[in-house]
Amino acid sequence: MNASSELNFEDMLMIRLEVLRREHRDLDEAIHALEVTGRPDQLTLRRLKKQKLQLKDQIVKIEDQLIPDIIA
Repeated sequence: MNASSELNFEDMLMIRLEVLRREHRDLDEAIHALEVTGRPDQLTLRRLKKQKLQLKDQIVKIEDQLIPDIIA
């Protein structure tokens, strides 16, 4: 593999971030669809919301790695 085809660490984080955001969006849509049905399964709903929160935590962690702290 030559140097031009290799991804650096920041590129990998950006790709991972986009995947996590897509999964978060998909879960949000699934939760909304369940809630609209009238009588959603509360256990499934709780599990999906917990999974969505975990994804959000991962997203924030990666964003913190990508965006440097600027001390003003």
